[in-house]
Amino acid sequence: MTTTPPLRAATDAAAQVADGALLIDVRSAGGRAAHGEIPGATLADRDDLDALFGPADAPVISLDTPVVVVCGSPNGSGPVAEALARRGYTHVSHVDGGFPAWKEAGLPASDPVGAAPEPAAPSASAASPEPTAHARA
Repeated sequence: MTTTPPLRAATDAAAQVADGALLIDVRSAGGRAAHGEIPGATLADRDDLDALFGPADAPVISLDTPVVVVCGSPNGSGPVAEALARRGYTHVSHVDGGFPAWKEAGLPASDPVGAAPEPAAPSASAASPEPTAHARA
């Protein structure tokens, strides 16, 4: 009988990754482009786990490897974490709040692709000069 993989706070998930857990990002390419990426995360297609993990009956990643799954929300990562648990992975969890929580926690994340840089505040030197009073003789 498999258990439901636990949700982890983003900071706890990041600590697991720092300790050697495999971080997999199962968001679509469009989701990553629109919201940013986690440096070092392994990208996986949620509909083709065999591509990364191998067939369920012949896994290429050890079943005792700690795995942390992130998506845009737990609604996306939960089914993947459950699928991995059904395959026999014993140390699977997923990020509570998904990528938005990861980013809000200040954890490493890139900016969205094509994101416009923050506009710079006008500097005092760029402001138009004060009109000067001319003395009349």
